[in-house]
Amino acid sequence: MANELVALRGQIDDVDQQLVELFARRLKLVARVGEVKNRLGESIYAPEREASILAQRRAEAQALGVPPDLIEDVLRRAMRESYSCEREVGFKCVNPALGKVVVVGGAGKLGGLFVQLFTLSGYQVCILDKNDWANAATDFADAGLVIVAVPIEQTVRVIQQLPKLPANCLLVDLTSVKAAPLEAMLAVHTGPVLGLHPMFGPDISSLAKQVIIYSEGRNSEAFEWLLAQMHIWGARLQPVNAVEHDQAMSLIQALRHFTSFAYGSHLCTEQADLAQLLSLSSPIYRLELAMVGRLFAQDPNLYADIILSSPANLTMIRRYHTRFGELLAQLEQGNRNAFVQQFATVSEFFGDYANTFLKESRSLLAQANDSRHLPNTPAGQA
Repeated sequence: MANELVALRGQIDDVDQQLVELFARRLKLVARVGEVKNRLGESIYAPEREASILAQRRAEAQALGVPPDLIEDVLRRAMRESYSCEREVGFKCVNPALGKVVVVGGAGKLGGLFVQLFTLSGYQVCILDKNDWANAATDFADAGLVIVAVPIEQTVRVIQQLPKLPANCLLVDLTSVKAAPLEAMLAVHTGPVLGLHPMFGPDISSLAKQVIIYSEGRNSEAFEWLLAQMHIWGARLQPVNAVEHDQAMSLIQALRHFTSFAYGSHLCTEQADLAQLLSLSSPIYRLELAMVGRLFAQDPNLYADIILSSPANLTMIRRYHTRFGELLAQLEQGNRNAFVQQFATVSEFFGDYANTFLKESRSLLAQANDSRHLPNTPAGQA
């Protein structure tokens, strides 16, 4: 029986080796696809083709008795790597006559990401850091695009200090608040203005499927090329009014960051044994803990700026605090029925989204479980 197990494992190893060779072949083809897309100016992300591929492969897997979800998981991971490989070959330049791209704060992480993307797209890019203002007038003189990518608390002040820009120069910011920066840009520049909010960090390997929110400022026809360029990079562009954006971010960012901060602070105060919590956690609790821990692996100034960027954020957090207290009071009174009724009310509010989120979370939980390495279970055995 031991020899039979060794023989079967050897066959599995052979199949795995063939899979590696096939993936290597696939990545070479992807690189060629990237070169063609570069010439044609196509986006690295083609949602219709991705959906078609997944549907076809799922059907083929079903016919062969292979779990379709298995094939989809493998292909989605391969596609994610493919998008990163396509980025390495560069992108078509949508506006070759633009002139210089000046990124204020381009030495920072997020600004540096956009410096790289514009460089890969063939633009002439200049970085203006905080020590370079002596040369600012010269750098801006022939700029076709100026991007302000500095910390939130400095954004408006930096915009107000900008020298006079060429009349046709496009002025853009990358801040996670929109109303105040947009107002400041419109005040200092008479030319085209656009507010951007990249909904991702600088550590992403590709912009494929990543959301970039944009709020129009002035002369929309003058920034259509930039929207087209970001589409080629693979981004999903979402227009929204600046005021509505900031209202939404109070829930999407400020409130969520604060609740994660509060939970992490409570674990610290309680001196919780994190190793024990992880060992006792199911995938969902591990994933939730990971999302809280992720916050504390990053720059605290960034999150302080996001939470404190607007008095409305603190008002929202205060309302959450009040609601939290009301719900806790019901539990302290032993009011089980009130909890169940409120649960039903919220479930009705989520509607079909609840089942959608349940389905999406299953995939995330499976990945979280796959990433665990238990010391008493040798990895790689089958």
